[in-house]
Amino acid sequence: MEKANIAVLGSGGFGLSLAVMLCSMGHNVTVWSKFTSELDDIRRDGENKAKLPGVKVSEDIALTDDISCVKGKDLVIFGIPVNFVRSVAAEAAPFLDEKTVVVNTGKGLEAGSLKFISQVIKEEIGRAIVVLTGPSHAEEVALGMPTTVAAASENSEQADYVQSIMSNKTFRIYINDDVVGCEIGGALKNVIALCAGICDGMGCGDNTKAALMTRGIWEISRLGVAMGGKLETFSGLTGIGDLIVTCTSMHSRNRRAGILIGQGVDPEEAVRQVGTVEGYFCTKAAYELSRKCGICLPITEQCYNVLYNGSSPKDAIKELMGRPKRHESELSLYEI
Repeated sequence: MEKANIAVLGSGGFGLSLAVMLCSMGHNVTVWSKFTSELDDIRRDGENKAKLPGVKVSEDIALTDDISCVKGKDLVIFGIPVNFVRSVAAEAAPFLDEKTVVVNTGKGLEAGSLKFISQVIKEEIGRAIVVLTGPSHAEEVALGMPTTVAAASENSEQADYVQSIMSNKTFRIYINDDVVGCEIGGALKNVIALCAGICDGMGCGDNTKAALMTRGIWEISRLGVAMGGKLETFSGLTGIGDLIVTCTSMHSRNRRAGILIGQGVDPEEAVRQVGTVEGYFCTKAAYELSRKCGICLPITEQCYNVLYNGSSPKDAIKELMGRPKRHESELSLYEI
């Protein structure tokens, strides 16, 4: 296998898990963070105790707060929270070589512009990127548990390169040519996972979660198709696959925050306690996007009301259960 020079932007859980994995494969890996203190802690402890406890970070991985580290790299991977992707991309852009393949692992929509993260990075660096997405908790990737994800890009050669460089015996990458579908699936599953946590916190049962996940993937598909995605994408890794893992695992910060909200904790306080909860921000962006597109997303709308309008989870469930009767297989984009 070809050995590559790789920079991972972000020293949080998922970025660091990929860095550990790629280093173990023999690649030359540098991890960048703007938080010098976090890098110092990793050097001292040999791990990120707050975000990836128990996973040893090899001394072979270079740690730096100098964004120019992206220069001369074969591969640059963004592992940055959605709200900070644009600023980091703009900072890195002057140092990126034309041949460097850029990958994004974040899942969400940019607040305000409502753009996909691949669009945001493309605007800042001036070229297409590869979207790496799917059911992949950082903790399990770093420990070498079998994981499958999808790599999607407008540039098929770049997607092929990512597949060849990053695939190993426990991390399997499938190529997908539906960038829009992969982005929508990865973003909106966070909203549904937040709702799944709320239901868990309220003490709802398995029936409730099954209903939520099933109607949730239909809702995600509806918006995805309206945005130009392919329906079949949502039955794959970045659709139902990512939804399953995020709705059912305690690794999921979205689910954990939802549990607190379902137990009566104020949404903002729940986010503060858990940390980065992409679903909290994505709910607002997805709700605004659905209004802009004229697409009805009942679960997202009720989640928005709970998070931002002070509605109670009980009232949200009552609203969803009391909606007009439908046929399960309706295909109209505008009624669900």
